[in-house]
Amino acid sequence: MSLVKTRLAQKLIEIPNDVDVTVDYNTVCVKGSLGEVRRDFTHARVHLRLENGRVIVEAPWPDKKRAATVGTIRSHIQNMMTGVAKGFTVKLKIVFAHFPVSVKIQDDLVVIENFQGERQPRQARIHGDVKIAVEGDDIIIQGINLEHVTQTAANIQQSTHIKKKDPRVFLDGIYVFEKNEGM
Repeated sequence: MSLVKTRLAQKLIEIPNDVDVTVDYNTVCVKGSLGEVRRDFTHARVHLRLENGRVIVEAPWPDKKRAATVGTIRSHIQNMMTGVAKGFTVKLKIVFAHFPVSVKIQDDLVVIENFQGERQPRQARIHGDVKIAVEGDDIIIQGINLEHVTQTAANIQQSTHIKKKDPRVFLDGIYVFEKNEGM
């Protein structure tokens, strides 16, 4: 165990040519060909700044938690840059054994009807500005904000979670089977 404390935790993020980044007191705005993503990092005790075509995330005299926060925020900003340049896609597969499941999109909800023969439809909330398409037994979710795309996919998968039954036998549900960068 080292008794010497690190003076500065710092991570650098190179800004690609096709992306424009602005930092205004720990609020990061990233613009690209697919759109704009804005995120507020004022809750974290780190400093963000732009310098020579790079975003610098740093925390002076960090403890373990603040040093880890620097890396986490770096990853979030990198995902924002990837999102506005390429986008994100998550594909889910509808699996059923006996009762045919139908999936519909209504406003900001995904409605799953006839799941295991249930009369009451199950619902999953859509987060943010994501596009959802149902093609046969596949559900395709696309967007520029990774958190919104993956949270929507998780909501759909969790809405068909079966409780108190052996998951090896009762395989019905909607499952994520592919995650990609790009739309």
